[in-house]
Amino acid sequence: MTLEQLKYPIGEFESQDSYTAAEVKSNIQIISALPSKFINLLSNWEDDRLNTPYRPDGWTVRQLIHHVADSHINAYTRCRLAMTEDNPTIKPYEEQLWAELPDAKTAQIELSLQLMRYVHLRWVLLLNSMDETDLARTYTHPATGRVFRLDEVIANYAWHSEHHYQHAFTLAARNNW
Repeated sequence: MTLEQLKYPIGEFESQDSYTAAEVKSNIQIISALPSKFINLLSNWEDDRLNTPYRPDGWTVRQLIHHVADSHINAYTRCRLAMTEDNPTIKPYEEQLWAELPDAKTAQIELSLQLMRYVHLRWVLLLNSMDETDLARTYTHPATGRVFRLDEVIANYAWHSEHHYQHAFTLAARNNW
């Protein structure tokens, strides 16, 4: 595999101008399934595997799992802000620096898998409650000034879910784990 394929095993996220109700439902199902997929894949992995980078100069699987939990907690919060405020400006965070913090480099992945599991339960309840008007609600990212609709956010995090799952899955496949 090329480095680009290792970075983007399912390709880069491609935004659409709009999303059908069926696409939104499918994207919510992808988000919903992620914690179980990670738990099933990683349940028997020892520290040596968890401390293996999924690509050259990439995060370890441990850092990857903690990143996904951090990212999805932020996404859940951003969705709630967009549902309760008029186009709020969200608070960005430095994901690369968060991945270098001691807890991201050393904590047991079970902590983030359980965080992910319960955040996703709440997040999916919120997402499934959204109607067409809710899905059109927005927030602004201050780094770019770009306005994001919640239907696009849902699509982006469905992609993000599968993107990172495939990092761990393809590492396991390449190593016959």
